[in-house]
Amino acid sequence: MDTENNILEVAKRTIRIESAAVKNLENSLDSAFAKAVNHIHTAQGRVIITGIGKSAIIAMKIVATMNSTGTPAIFMHAADAIHGDLGIIQKNDVVICISKSGNTPEIKVLVPLIKNFENKLIAITSHRDSFLGKEADFVLHAPIEEEACPNGLAPTTSTTAQLVVGDALAICLLELKGFTDKDFARYHPGGALGKKLYLRVQELIEQNTKPQVSSTSSLREVIVNISENRLGMTVVVDDSKLTGIITDGDLRRMLSTGKDIDSLTAADIMTTSPKTIAADDMAVQAREVMEEYNVSQLVAVDDNGYAGVVHIHDLIREGIL
Repeated sequence: MDTENNILEVAKRTIRIESAAVKNLENSLDSAFAKAVNHIHTAQGRVIITGIGKSAIIAMKIVATMNSTGTPAIFMHAADAIHGDLGIIQKNDVVICISKSGNTPEIKVLVPLIKNFENKLIAITSHRDSFLGKEADFVLHAPIEEEACPNGLAPTTSTTAQLVVGDALAICLLELKGFTDKDFARYHPGGALGKKLYLRVQELIEQNTKPQVSSTSSLREVIVNISENRLGMTVVVDDSKLTGIITDGDLRRMLSTGKDIDSLTAADIMTTSPKTIAADDMAVQAREVMEEYNVSQLVAVDDNGYAGVVHIHDLIREGIL
C-alpha cells in the first residue's frame, strides 16, 4: 500500500465497515435495552462498568460520559476485580460488563462473583449465546459481521459498536433524568465548555477598568481616558445616564475631517446609540451580539445604568470565542 489512492481506499473501507455495524445496531435494540435503562434509572446505587483489553478502554469512556451527564459511574478492570477490586461493588450498584466474545477467561471468573453479590448484570456483547450473554440479566446485543482489521484480529468494529451502545445508554438516562444545560455546567465548571454555560457578563467586566467621560469632556480628556483604560474606547455618561460611546475609530475619523480639535467635546464625536448588553446576561450572548453587529466591545448595563465594558479580548481569554 504505497499510493495515496490505496491509503484512502483502506480508510474508506474501514469507515464503511464500521458505519454499517453502527447502522445495524438500530435493529439489534430490543426490550432488554429499555429494561436495562429503566433499571439503572431506578437503582439506588452507581453503575460499575467493567471489561478486559480494548473493551476496558471503551468501558472507561462510557464511565466518563455517564458521569458528565448525571449518572454516577465507576470503572472496574475485569482482571483487577478478581484480585481485590470487587470491593468497589456495593449493594445497590448495577454492573455493566463489556466483552465482544463474552467468553474470555477473566469474564468467566468474574461473572459468577458478581452474581453472588446479587447485583443486576448488564452485558454488552456481540454474542448473545456466550457465557456472559447467558448469565446476564439484560443483554445489549452489539453484533458485527467483521472487524475492520483485515486479519479480523484487532478490535475495531466491535469496540465502535460497544461505544455507540454505551452512548445510547447515557443519553437515554440523561433524558429520563431531565438533565439540562445548567446541570451540565455544574459538572463541567472548567474549560471553555463550562464557561459557555455559566460565565456571565458581570464576571467579565469586573476584570476590566471602567472608562467614563461626560458629554462636555474635552477631546484631550477623552483621549487620555481611552489611553489610560486601554480598552480602545470610553463611555459617555451624564447624570448616571448612558449617553454614548467613543472608540479609537471615532477619534481617527474625527481627525481626518480637519476640524478644529481644540473646540471639540465628547458630544461632538460620540456615537449616541451604543450596543449594550445586560450585565446579568451570559458571556456567550455577548459573543453573539458582537458577531451580529460586527463590534469588538459592548457597554454592559444593570439597574443602576452603566456597569462596565466587555471587550472581545475578554471572550478570547475565557475561550468563549
